Amino acid sequence: MRILGLDPSLSRTGWGLIEAEGNRLAHVAHGAIATRSGDPLPARLRALHDGLCALLVAHAPHEAAVEEVFVNRNAQSTLKLGQARGVVLLAVGHIPVAEHATRLVKKALVGTGAAEKAQVAAMVARLLPGCGAMGEDEADALAVAIAHAHLRSAPQRVHAA
Repeated sequence: MRILGLDPSLSRTGWGLIEAEGNRLAHVAHGAIATRSGDPLPARLRALHDGLCALLVAHAPHEAAVEEVFVNRNAQSTLKLGQARGVVLLAVGHIPVAEHATRLVKKALVGTGAAEKAQVAAMVARLLPGCGAMGEDEADALAVAIAHAHLRSAPQRVHAA
């Protein structure tokens, strides 16, 4: 089972692909889709969509897991994040998609929902030996994929395509 984890953002959407066979997890690939901050919003959303579509064709995941959005103090930032997240959900909508809260992902990996990003990244590296160097966005996306692999037996969290 190939699981694509996604950490949505308008500026840099992290992605991580793992192979899950029972309790065994293996790293397949990871990266980020970046958009140019100077471009108009529609162009940035299109670039995100096109990048995701290319990723889906290249790796053909069986399921996707997307980190749920959190609310910022800045309403404009929250709105842009929500739009990027909508594009992410649209792009992966032809396969089963699960949405997981950030605190749930952290708890599934580290044991506490209040874990720091460095703790999450360290656990990702431990659970996926050989995954190599990665930025925060990629580590978060791989964490979402790993958490989903462990939590996927909860059918109410998975939306069928």
